[in-house]
Amino acid sequence: MAIRFQYNKTSLQQLEKQLKIRERSLPTIKSKESALRMEVTRTKEEVHALELQLENEIRSYGNMMVLWNEFRADLIGVRDVSLSTRKIAGVVIPVLGNIDFEIRPYSLFNMPSWFADGIELLKGLARTGIEAEFAMMKLELLEHARKKTTQKVNLFEKVQIPGYRDAIRKVKRYMEDEQSLSKASQKIMRANQEKRRQKEEEIAV
Repeated sequence: MAIRFQYNKTSLQQLEKQLKIRERSLPTIKSKESALRMEVTRTKEEVHALELQLENEIRSYGNMMVLWNEFRADLIGVRDVSLSTRKIAGVVIPVLGNIDFEIRPYSLFNMPSWFADGIELLKGLARTGIEAEFAMMKLELLEHARKKTTQKVNLFEKVQIPGYRDAIRKVKRYMEDEQSLSKASQKIMRANQEKRRQKEEEIAV
């Protein structure tokens, strides 16, 4: 990123102001990145645990496969999922609330007795599946926010702050050189004036 500046006092003040803003912001952005990195790691573990749980639950019901052929899948459905939000290091994250299932009416006399247990098993599977999907969605949001924050840290730390420092150094050096030249030219002018005065005094005598 090219930093535009001019070799004058106003430009120097602007550069110093921009540098201060970035130097003050950097620790906050770094702590945000660190918090997001920790949350990403924790959420990855959560996703992995839920996927394993879902896999184990499906495997444990494998021995009931013959019975599942008799089961009516339309007896149960998800009616509603309640959501809320919370902030993690300034990032709005959805929070899974209650999962409301819809159980369609069925005859207890005409259906096998294990149907009630089957419905509860499916509710458990659906809940784990929804929780896993939700954790994955949360992970994607956190990963995206972490990447953006890391980019900002790198931009400030490796590009903008060194860039502003370099620009300030150049402007100061230029102004110092200009001041030295001005002083030198003033000395020369004074010396010339002194010589002229001395000559005038000699002529007068």
